[in-house]
Amino acid sequence: MKFKINYIAMLLLLMVLGSCKKDWVDTKPNGTPTTAYFWQSDDDVKKATAALYVPMRYESTWGRDLFWVQNASDDLIVGRVKADGENIKNFIPTGREGYLTGGWNDLYWMLNKANQVIANAPKATNVSDAVRNRAMGEAYFIRGFAHFWIAYLWGHKNQGVPFDKPENPEFEKRMPPQLPSVTDNYAQVISDLQKAADLLPLFESYGAADRGRAHKVAAWAYMVKTYAYWAQYDASKWALIPDLCDKIKNEGNRSLINNKGNGKDNYRAVFTIANNWSSEYIWSVTSSNQGGSEFPGVVLENTGWGVYNGWGYFQPTEELYDEYEATDPRREVTILKFGDKFTYFGNERSYYSTNSLSGFQINKYMEPYSYGSGSAGSNPNVNPSGDYPTTTLNLPLMRYAEILLFKAEALIKLGRSGDASAPLSEVRARVGLGPIASPTLNDLKHERRVELACEWTDRLADLKRWGDFDKINAPLHGRIHASKTDPNSAYTIKEVWPTRHFDPNKHMAWPISPDEIGRSGGLYKQTPGW
Repeated sequence: MKFKINYIAMLLLLMVLGSCKKDWVDTKPNGTPTTAYFWQSDDDVKKATAALYVPMRYESTWGRDLFWVQNASDDLIVGRVKADGENIKNFIPTGREGYLTGGWNDLYWMLNKANQVIANAPKATNVSDAVRNRAMGEAYFIRGFAHFWIAYLWGHKNQGVPFDKPENPEFEKRMPPQLPSVTDNYAQVISDLQKAADLLPLFESYGAADRGRAHKVAAWAYMVKTYAYWAQYDASKWALIPDLCDKIKNEGNRSLINNKGNGKDNYRAVFTIANNWSSEYIWSVTSSNQGGSEFPGVVLENTGWGVYNGWGYFQPTEELYDEYEATDPRREVTILKFGDKFTYFGNERSYYSTNSLSGFQINKYMEPYSYGSGSAGSNPNVNPSGDYPTTTLNLPLMRYAEILLFKAEALIKLGRSGDASAPLSEVRARVGLGPIASPTLNDLKHERRVELACEWTDRLADLKRWGDFDKINAPLHGRIHASKTDPNSAYTIKEVWPTRHFDPNKHMAWPISPDEIGRSGGLYKQTPGW
């Protein structure tokens, strides 16, 4: 049984956390205590805290499904026939699509697990202060992190998403209320992330076994992103961003990878296994050849040229390719086009695709496939089972380059474009491009698009908060090659996705499943416009 919002009331009770299975829920009636044999040691608290991270690796979250709503931007198209994905891309979902409901359910599952720790860790017995404090910090971070994703995807300025917490007196007696506005959700997210930052250590203090756990800089970074999203409704939030970005740099010891000799190598190094925990790392899905995010396999050529089971989804557009300056090395690191050389299971090959609808493939996550000697079994960096194509490359969700770009955007919005030159130009200098002395918002939009393309930073959310609805609606193009098996074949540029009809009066937030609304007994209302 997956966690659904109609279970929130009972799930938020005091529950035993001895299991981390996805389908584990406590179904004891309201008021039945379940702590008699739990919350009595450091080990109990550590187990409860470990459960917070379990959904990070699910297909329904950062393995694939949450990317379908980001795929609705102008950077990507649906790579294979997939009705639910196409409905989301075209802004005609019902809300019942598994790609929407799965993410909703598991994000609330994470939020609920965090609430359990927050409710019970303070009164746990035989627990050291160090373990208690770190558990609380991790729980506040996960509650804020999961809540942020729920809020910005389903929250509307005129109607927020459901949220409750054990700090509220009525917590155990009610369904979580739907907050009046997404800005109320953002305020709670900021509160939780600040508490997390106050309690958590810096990443550098963690040993190898604890890498991937919440840390102080991750909390600061998601505060920055929350303020940036909040600022579309309240411009005063821009003023809170620059100093927080400086803390991330100076106190958090974050910096760009910038020591590889040339711009292309600098940028390519960001997406390598060796740099899973580099100075640029802020937050990612910890992965391995036996678990983690399957996203590298999701974007790989369908059937992987007969070597490994790629799935062939989320293909870049000609519009994204053309956005790059001709001398920008990030283009080839980000996108594979016909004829591009790459190493695949130990062998060099030239890219072609028999199934890419646009003639392109995402290239950022290909490094794990470069190892081995011709077969999947020879490569220690990929899952032997192509049905779960995880790799040892962590999937970045937030990295320091995005912090520099948020700082630049905030300074531009504050009328300090001269000051915005430094963070914006730092991102450009890393790849060998010249500075921009007094960047405009259009300069920032360009740089954010090409630096973060095909990552989990959400291009669609950017276009919505900037009001660039014309770019959302524009038809999308690809390269149609004369021979799909010849890397050097000629091509023509054709429309591969027709004009869409994004309505800012309806589509600024995604619809909640009507089934969830029905199960709330009328307590919850549908997203405005839907």
